[in-house]
Amino acid sequence: MPDLDLARRLVREQFPQWAELPLRPVEPQGWDNRTFRLGSGLTVRIPSARGYDAQVEKEHRWLPVLAEVLPLPIPKPVAKGAPGPLFDGPWSVYAWHPGQTLNRAGAGEVDVAAVAVGLGEFLTALRAAPTQNAPRPGTHNCSRGAEFTVYADEAILALAGLASEMREVGERCVRRATESSWTEAPVWLHGDIAPGNLLLSEGRLSAVIDFGCSAVGDPACDLVAAWTVFDRETRPLFVRATGLDQNTWHRAQGWAAWKAAITLAGVDSTPEVQSLAKQTLAELAEDFAQQA
Repeated sequence: MPDLDLARRLVREQFPQWAELPLRPVEPQGWDNRTFRLGSGLTVRIPSARGYDAQVEKEHRWLPVLAEVLPLPIPKPVAKGAPGPLFDGPWSVYAWHPGQTLNRAGAGEVDVAAVAVGLGEFLTALRAAPTQNAPRPGTHNCSRGAEFTVYADEAILALAGLASEMREVGERCVRRATESSWTEAPVWLHGDIAPGNLLLSEGRLSAVIDFGCSAVGDPACDLVAAWTVFDRETRPLFVRATGLDQNTWHRAQGWAAWKAAITLAGVDSTPEVQSLAKQTLAELAEDFAQQA
């Protein structure tokens, strides 16, 4: 696993102009990359496994294109590290984005209604970005944006081990998600709209980071924030700001149930993410109760 010593040696070898800048790990770390803050204005991101190498090339190719049409800042590639003796894959240096991630902000520090509207507007703008020659879903992004059926069986299997109430709502979501498909032209999607990828400034959404799972396809997977971030008070604001049809929201419920189920079934899940997964299923159950 890439560590601080490797990051320091890579910078010294390939970008000596930054070799004397202080370097420290960013906490908490993500899954696909190990991230280190370099000086006051840069970050170093090193893929945690070779399976994530394609994300480096994709982000360097497409993030500048997306940045031109999005209403909020996104990661800005500054330099791309080449494979070499120290590390046999590509890696990146990005501009540092100030702000606090949503998952680290206290309840009283967030204007949740403003975040709901801001995120919905951001995703709407993302869907309007140019798609010519853009990457379709595949192994490079864990099939985010593909047909939900890709993950339906895994979701049902993971749900089978949960308590009856959670299992029942999850199964309803999964079944309904398989009943429709995205019938319009493929659109851009972020692929990992999680609290740790949403930056805040003064309680409002100020940037969206980590586009490693982005692609063009069905945007339903980006809507899981409706249940992982928002509640019945603020969810309608997010729904209205996205302007998507009911079938897309049904597929989004399936994506949310899948993620919650595999998290609860996973042996590596921390108490924090397990709690979020349970809350996600509770929010989904509340949606069904309101529709009854």
